[in-house]
Amino acid sequence: MILESVEHGPLIWSTIEENGVTGTKKYEELFATEKIQADCDLKATNIILQGLPSEVYSLVNHHRVAKDLWERVQLLMQGTNTTEIKSSKALPKLKMSSEFSLS
Repeated sequence: MILESVEHGPLIWSTIEENGVTGTKKYEELFATEKIQADCDLKATNIILQGLPSEVYSLVNHHRVAKDLWERVQLLMQGTNTTEIKSSKALPKLKMSSEFSLS
């Protein structure tokens, strides 16, 4: 179900009408299967966010829907790989150490 949250989007919460006012159901009012799907949506978002480099995380951490988040991450990471990210972090260290070399 977690993968479904990423592929198909989040659970669409049902609406109820009370005293002429329409609103979404509270978590406690959802059916058991809806609660499971809502939990999976949250878990999917957390799993994606936890695996991101800090540079990418800061650009996407405002997304609350796993599907939207995943699509944005794919767009940002397009054409990159983890070795490129690691080597770009190492460049300032190399530059700094070469400034103080004795040669």
